[in-house]
Amino acid sequence: MNRRHRVLALTAILVFSLLVLGVLFVTADTQNGAPATPNDDTGGAYPGNTLITVQAYGWFGNHNGEVFITDAEGERVWEYTPEDAAVFDAELLDNGNVMVSYGQRIPNAECPEKWQNTPEGSDHCIKNNVVEIDRDTKEVVWSYSWYDRFMSYHEVHDADRLENGQTVIIDMGQHRTFMVNESGAVTWEWSAIENLDKGSEFWKNHVNGTSRESHTYEGPNQDWTHMNDVDELENGNLLMSIRNFDVLIEVDPETDDIVRVIGEPGNRGLMYEQHDPNYLDNHDNVIVADSENDRIIEYNTTTMEEVWRYEGPSADDQLRWPRDADRLPNGNTLIVDSRGFRALEVNETGEVVWRHDLSDRRAIIYDADRLGPDEQLDEEPENVPPGDDLNSTRHSAFSRTISSIEGWLGFILPQWVGIWGVLAGTVGTASIVGLAIEGTRLYRRD
Repeated sequence: MNRRHRVLALTAILVFSLLVLGVLFVTADTQNGAPATPNDDTGGAYPGNTLITVQAYGWFGNHNGEVFITDAEGERVWEYTPEDAAVFDAELLDNGNVMVSYGQRIPNAECPEKWQNTPEGSDHCIKNNVVEIDRDTKEVVWSYSWYDRFMSYHEVHDADRLENGQTVIIDMGQHRTFMVNESGAVTWEWSAIENLDKGSEFWKNHVNGTSRESHTYEGPNQDWTHMNDVDELENGNLLMSIRNFDVLIEVDPETDDIVRVIGEPGNRGLMYEQHDPNYLDNHDNVIVADSENDRIIEYNTTTMEEVWRYEGPSADDQLRWPRDADRLPNGNTLIVDSRGFRALEVNETGEVVWRHDLSDRRAIIYDADRLGPDEQLDEEPENVPPGDDLNSTRHSAFSRTISSIEGWLGFILPQWVGIWGVLAGTVGTASIVGLAIEGTRLYRRD
């Protein structure tokens, strides 16, 4: 190929690359122009404000999370920002206050002496907090806290206010679930080490012979169970999410027995490091954010038959590590898409009827609750429609892989760029370099 043809080819490649980037930019701008879509009465969003928590902005290690309430149009009507914190669960209490669970990074000198100067350096000593906030004054009116050695994988992810006024808390760092009363006294404690480890019925029936045998709770910075969610059920039992075993368990607090196991350790086709399960249809179905599989999944809890699945609005707009999903009374589903930096509400056909997009701030959203008319909706409402009559969405393994890569790219590049934008930019840059080389050769020749 002579020089003239090389220059024409490189110019054509550059123009094509710029065209691809332009199309990506314009398309993304039209899709994500507004932070929210207003409610309406014709198959749109379920009415009410939305309570949202942000684990961190920018990156997981940033301790700059917050909790806020947004109206249907995306305007904040309330917010609370604890200092140096990774914020996880929040729930609106019956008295109108907001209970928030967060891990707080504290100065080395304020750590318990045994955990000061931890060898791992910057990632050390956490103060876990479950606090009740007066919504009008933003004052802490009740709190329970404890220290742990590390920030990563030892943060408190969830707490639930019980009918009897006590608070149940799940503690991934110490592999336990426990209850505290109003004065802060521990009234009940359930140990995963005692009930899930070798020698237990759970281990014998669900773990022995699987890859989960390699899991260990030895060492200060281990992440054995990653217990990330607990909810009190109508029957008084507790539904817990044991993320690193890919299972949900229902525990009777009267006997400490595991009365139901949902999922199979080692079978990541069912669930893979899930978050925030919620029973539906009188406990016949369960909906769960199947995080590492980038989908929301609903199963029949008896047969483990898949009832409903949602992987995203389209093949080029998929979920990226979702961590919360709530079925709403009108049949819609409210979803948190953590590495997509957004919360979505989809109707029975999978159409997005409301969204809150924080991709401009790279907000790693953790939890979202629709408060409902007059703020009367429970955190995870029961007796809501199962997914039997809802339309599922499925996308190819290839497109899911591309979407996952784009989710990580979103931390360093604008959301609209994506992997195709990276490829177009790389090819365009290469063509510019090629044109520069050709120009240099021509200059030297002349």
